[in-house]
Amino acid sequence: MENLIALVNRLQRACTALGDHGEESSLPTLWDALPTIAVVGGQSSGKSSVLESIVGKDFLPRGSGIVTRRPLVLQLHRIEEGREYAEFGHLPRKRFTDFAAVRKEIADETDRETGRSKQISSVPIYLSICSPYVVNLTLIDLPGLTKVAVEGQPDSIVLDIENMVRSYIEKPNCIILAISPANQDLATSDAIKISREVDPKGERTFGVLTKIDLMDKGTDAVDMLEGKSYKLQFPWIGVVNRSQADINKNVDMIAARRREKEYFSSTPEYRHLANRMGSEHLGKVLSKHLESVIKSRIPGLQSLINKTIIELETELSRLGKPIATDAGGKLYMIMEICRSFDGNFKEHLDGVRPGGDKIYYVFDNQLPAALKRLQFDKQLSMDNVRKLITEADGYQPHLIAPEQGYRRLIESSIVSMKGPAEAAVDAVHAILKELIHKAISETAELKQYPSLRVEVSNAAVESLERMRDESKKATLQLVEMECSYLTVDFFRKLPQDIEKGGNPTHSIFDRYNDSYLRRIGSNVLSYVNMVCATLRNSIPKSVVYGQVREAKRSLLDHFFTDLGKKEGKQLGTLLDEDPAIMQRRLSLAKRLELYRAAQAEIDSVAWSK
Repeated sequence: MENLIALVNRLQRACTALGDHGEESSLPTLWDALPTIAVVGGQSSGKSSVLESIVGKDFLPRGSGIVTRRPLVLQLHRIEEGREYAEFGHLPRKRFTDFAAVRKEIADETDRETGRSKQISSVPIYLSICSPYVVNLTLIDLPGLTKVAVEGQPDSIVLDIENMVRSYIEKPNCIILAISPANQDLATSDAIKISREVDPKGERTFGVLTKIDLMDKGTDAVDMLEGKSYKLQFPWIGVVNRSQADINKNVDMIAARRREKEYFSSTPEYRHLANRMGSEHLGKVLSKHLESVIKSRIPGLQSLINKTIIELETELSRLGKPIATDAGGKLYMIMEICRSFDGNFKEHLDGVRPGGDKIYYVFDNQLPAALKRLQFDKQLSMDNVRKLITEADGYQPHLIAPEQGYRRLIESSIVSMKGPAEAAVDAVHAILKELIHKAISETAELKQYPSLRVEVSNAAVESLERMRDESKKATLQLVEMECSYLTVDFFRKLPQDIEKGGNPTHSIFDRYNDSYLRRIGSNVLSYVNMVCATLRNSIPKSVVYGQVREAKRSLLDHFFTDLGKKEGKQLGTLLDEDPAIMQRRLSLAKRLELYRAAQAEIDSVAWSK
């Protein structure tokens, strides 16, 4: 059972090393969940003397006013043999065998945190004492409660101390050791008053009466010790500390304990209570009770630790990986982030994520509708056909068929198809650009690094613009190809005048009559519609080949090329993470390390049981 208290001691030391000592946090602290014994009492209540009696050594600073200005976590370890020594948490490799030096170090460490003022601090001092004469026990000595501020202290000191004490003892895992002097009215005891506020039923409060030997003649503390004056769940324990004269004379603690036993066994009023009085009995009772509380809390501690580990891992995952320190590591990290973004972008195009279907809508609806809206009927009106045919003939009218006139009519109609072709290219470009922004917002790592996010976004958009320009050039070439070479077979299959009984010897002017021109316009329209159907199928292929396929294949190629030329410092500017996030990740990583170590420690103890 002794290793349970040692376990809590190790966890408390780890908590303090990481700054996790019960202060405000977005996550529950391990410190708050650990069972502790807090020593509470007013100034001059004999609190320091009680602690020294339990330890059997003079080691606490003494003086007037508020001497204890920081919580002192006192961890007692019983050793079988050897010389007594003390170790501080802030001086882990230094052993103190002179307890006067321990007293001085407590005072010096307090001043390091608070300065030489009389301010208080909630950051604990850790002190471990190993001795054959102590029981395994951990106590937290808190600043003494006071009613007035002394010179050099702010007026708020009274409330500050009370709030600090309350912050410890209000936690359900805290056992309260309430020190009250027997020579004062128990109703006015600072320790009992504040303990009653947080533990009204006295279920986790141990009452200790000091200065019993200093009570007025004719009075005694029997009613208080028997719980008649104020009842607690646990029996009151009386102690007799060394007097100031004894302290001045450096009276040995062993002798003081012997005199304490003699006092209770020889005083008639307390003889029947003698077996449960004294500082030695107090230490044993507290040690046994702390062990039982720790044992009962182990399942709850395991549950808290497991839950907190999951929360910490989730939060760390959300914050992303820490930045590499070397140039190679930074380059690899940037490349991995870019690949993650590129993967998200491709998933949009491939239908894993939404958005890619909009491209098909352009080809299946927008492009056909735009081609349909082309006003070929105006282009091939009777007047326009007559105008172009006669202009194409020049001074010498055509002999059989107006070939040049046909070409001009067809070319002028096909050229108008460039508009829908360009619009299709631009529409797909706009969709790809929108998918770029979506993929960037969906890449969690890019949220970490604003500069990299901007660079990747700009590089991707620039690539899309290059691809758009190339795609537009290729797509317009399809239209120009249709203009530059007409499909001869189409015209060979057209019915000729002579085959229909026409007379080729008609006057040249008859060839410009309405019926003749109408047939030319109809033939041109048929050819233009055939070309329109061809382009409706070939334009999407060109656009996909030049933009969608290229975007999937080489969206960030130029960016990667430039990236390879950058030095470590330049790469570092891309990974300009918010310092607050860096600090948060570091803090969470340390806490996760603490909780994993605590998990292993507690599991080993639980399995051993």
